[in-house]
Amino acid sequence: MDPKAKNYLDNFLSSLPAEDPLRKAVADSYYFCSDEDSANHLASLVVQGEKRATASLLWSYESDNDPLPEVGQLSVITNWKGEPQCIVEVTEIEIKPYNEVTAEFAFIEGEGDKSLEYWRKVHWEFFSMECEEIGKQPTEEMLIILEQFTVVWKG
Repeated sequence: MDPKAKNYLDNFLSSLPAEDPLRKAVADSYYFCSDEDSANHLASLVVQGEKRATASLLWSYESDNDPLPEVGQLSVITNWKGEPQCIVEVTEIEIKPYNEVTAEFAFIEGEGDKSLEYWRKVHWEFFSMECEEIGKQPTEEMLIILEQFTVVWKG
């Protein structure tokens, strides 16, 4: 974890009572998307409470041998430059085929006009780029990790 994000996380954890289970939570840090404007915009939507979920391509985790997100995990959300914006706690995880993502999930992901049509358009483009990078062909059935989260700190 980047030192700025680690310091931000440590400040949050030290503000909790000693017995709080979040003190022992798995933690990471990240920014959204693959460009500065999107990363900064989506981080601001999380801080504002508009974005309460995110979607990831399962194949990307498998390709990088990264552990899957888990309920109770903490994440420091940063802007493109790695500056911490807030900390979220994962509250729900589902893995579904791309073509089974619901309008309700698209709405809580909070992007664009919050419609399923918008969600499918932008995520198909994004996941297709990821698939190309890892040598996969995107399909309607590719598995997507659907994470819901809540902001626990805006220190």
